[in-house]
Amino acid sequence: MVVSNAIPWLHSRLMKPHFKRVGLIGKSADKNVSATLRTLAAYLEKLKVKVLLDEGIAGLFPDDSYPVLDRSTLASKCNLAIVVGGDGTLLNAARSLAGPGVSVLGVNLGRLGFLVDVSPEDMTQQLDKILAKDFIEEERTLLQSTIIRDGEIRSECMALNDIIVHKKDIARMIELDTYIDGTFLNTNRSDGLIVATPTGSTAYALSGGGPILHPRLDALALVPICPHTLSNRPIVVHDDSVIEIIVHKGTLAAQMSCDGQLSQPLEPGDHIMVRKHAHTLRLLHPPGHDFYTVLREKLRWSEQP
Repeated sequence: MVVSNAIPWLHSRLMKPHFKRVGLIGKSADKNVSATLRTLAAYLEKLKVKVLLDEGIAGLFPDDSYPVLDRSTLASKCNLAIVVGGDGTLLNAARSLAGPGVSVLGVNLGRLGFLVDVSPEDMTQQLDKILAKDFIEEERTLLQSTIIRDGEIRSECMALNDIIVHKKDIARMIELDTYIDGTFLNTNRSDGLIVATPTGSTAYALSGGGPILHPRLDALALVPICPHTLSNRPIVVHDDSVIEIIVHKGTLAAQMSCDGQLSQPLEPGDHIMVRKHAHTLRLLHPPGHDFYTVLREKLRWSEQP
């Protein structure tokens, strides 16, 4: 979705900002994050935008000049959240920000930055445009996973990138049965299985040999991790599919991870149900953002040998 404004972005400081309540989120342990957050807060304050702070960065603003809220309250009170850090910081924030429908913008202080694509050097210029309603908006698919043990729900989690069932801490394969919409797909003897959204297709799934999915595709990728059988290849299914993964009875030391940040231990016989979440993440990009340009830059496809 492209949102544009007929008034030139250079005049945005004379306009009422499109987003009136902005939440700031970052990794408080990083000195670069601290400086960037302070610059953002001062910039937004000059524009008469109400600034709200995630409680995780409250210590960076000891003067109590801005309201400090827990993550869920912040998501319900702001209409734009700016996440400062790397993709991992945004993944962590996304699980709280998706439900309320708040728009999310990432400022990149990490390495690759597939999701956080605004640089600190030009963030105020880019925000001029975004606050003047000149931006590109994408709705990114989220996943919901449920662990069922002995017929009872034991845990649930949400993910923006991927749900991964994998071995825990021993050098041996695990064995999994996979069903798509109730139809048996295969038995997978490997180090694990990745279920990735289009967003997650450029993360762990990519290193596992999975395909790159355009963010607008209604699809999920199932990518085996180091499969024992070479014919066991990645497969792409519609994102309305319900994926069921069953841990074989003899499998020991397995676990499920959500975005590589939340982990749950698995037991033999556990059923893991993975489906598209009811909510999406509203991810903003500056004008001119192009997915294929991002791929060329981040994966260095343009470099000459």
